[in-house]
Formats: sequence, C-alpha cells, structure tokens
Amino acid sequence: MATFVSVPATTTDVPVGTVTFLFTDIEGSTQLLAQLRDQYTELLAEHHRLLREVFNRWNGREVDTQGDAFFVAFARAGDAINAAVDAQRALANQSWPGGVKVRVRMGLHTGEPWVVAEGYVGMDVHRAARIAHAGHGGQVLLSETTTSLVMDELPEDVTLLDLGRHQLKDMRRPEQIQQLVIAGLPDTFPPLTSLATVAPILSHSPGGNGAREPRAVGPSPYRGLAAFRQADEAVFFGREAFTEHLADAVHQQDLVAVIVGPSGSGKSSVVFAGLLPELQRE
Repeated sequence: MATFVSVPATTTDVPVGTVTFLFTDIEGSTQLLAQLRDQYTELLAEHHRLLREVFNRWNGREVDTQGDAFFVAFARAGDAINAAVDAQRALANQSWPGGVKVRVRMGLHTGEPWVVAEGYVGMDVHRAARIAHAGHGGQVLLSETTTSLVMDELPEDVTLLDLGRHQLKDMRRPEQIQQLVIAGLPDTFPPLTSLATVAPILSHSPGGNGAREPRAVGPSPYRGLAAFRQADEAVFFGREAFTEHLADAVHQQDLVAVIVGPSGSGKSSVVFAGLLPELQRE
C-alpha cells in the first residue's frame, strides 16, 4: 500500500482545520495485474471512475492518487463515512473484467493537520494511512476520533464493530479501531495486521471502576521461528555459555567452519545475536 505524507503542491483548495482523511487501496492489485494483464488498465480506470464519482458526491477533495490508492480529505467526518459506505457498495455491485472481485480496504482518521506550501503535514496523516494499511479488502476502519464524531449519525443499515486497541507502526499511542458493518456486504475479516493488540488491564483497587487505561508496550522480543539478528543482541538470552564457547573456539582454532544442529535450534541466532556482538566487544 502506498503511504502518503503530504499534499501535492498544486493542491490549493483542500479542507483546513479539522479534517477527516480517507485512504483506500486495492487488496491484491499485483495478483490482479498478473491475472488480467491488459484488462487491468480497464479495471483500474473503472475503479478510479467509481470512487471519484462517490468522493465528489460527498464533497471529498482528492489529495493524491498513486496507482490503485487514493488519499481524500473531507471537511466533515459524516461525509467521509457516507463516501466510504457508498464506495464499498458501488465496488461490490460493479461487474469487473474477467469476473474478478475488486476488494478495497479503507481507513479513516480525523485530526487537525498543518497546511503548508507543500500540503498537509502531521501525524494525523500517517495515522490515517496506518489504519487503512491494517485492514483487509472490503473493510472500512475508523479511528477513535472519527468514531466519536459519527457514531450518532451513521448511515442507515450501517453499524459499528469494536475491534479493540491496536498498536500501529510508528505510532506512539495505541488506536481504538472500529469497523463499519455495512448491511449486505461482507463483515467478517481476518485479524488486523497491526503490530499488536493492546488489551485492557483489569484493576481490583477499592473504589475503582474495574479497569484502567492499557499501558503501551514495545514490540515482543520473542521472534517465533524467525532468527535473531545482530540488532537483537539486547533481548537474546539463554545462550551465554554457548556463546563464550564459540568465541573461545574462534580464538583457538585457525578456522571454525560450521555450527551443526537441527533446523530451528538457533544456529543463526547464536551467531548473529550472540557471537558477533561478543567478538566486536573484544
């Protein structure tokens, strides 16, 4: 997914003040291109036509377009929601070349960005893009801020589904994300592709309300089946003695040719996160 960070310099009539950003892109566009070949240009043109028609209807300002991705700004959060709903319905009802399905993920966030000569600047733009990127084709995701502005004026046959708090890439604060449930369209999707889900922390202190705000945590040091890298030295534990043994072998032998062990036993991890940092400290 393309990540936009600013408005092109030619844009002069974008909304200012409190702005709702909508990011969209086609899920699996590369696979569609490989499948359709020359027909993909027809698909892309129809995709652009449908979305632009909807955005214009709801007073959206097209900020930027890259490939199959749109970045649109709205002066009203309610207009942005209506645009997203109408766009998903239009995409679902369209007949596409080769009988393929075009699934577009959408993300919305409302903030107060700076507007400079180069365009919009601020973390709100990045947050909107990250929210969209966490979703799946056909899914519409809302930030907590956008949700608070539209929850009392949702379109007919549209409800909200709370997906919990998520830690998004490069964002210091976790985001409470809601999904729009649009009648007649798919509403079940895989888990969001955020860095982590931040669960609420229960509190049993006397007089408390039973819960307190979650504490943001960093990425888990446990890499699963992936090997540790040299940058992971600080979180590489449990192989200190073996690392020292390897370092001694390097100093005592003319050549250490290979570390033998079953697949997944940690050979690469001990070399990159254990042995190399140890040798560099000497």
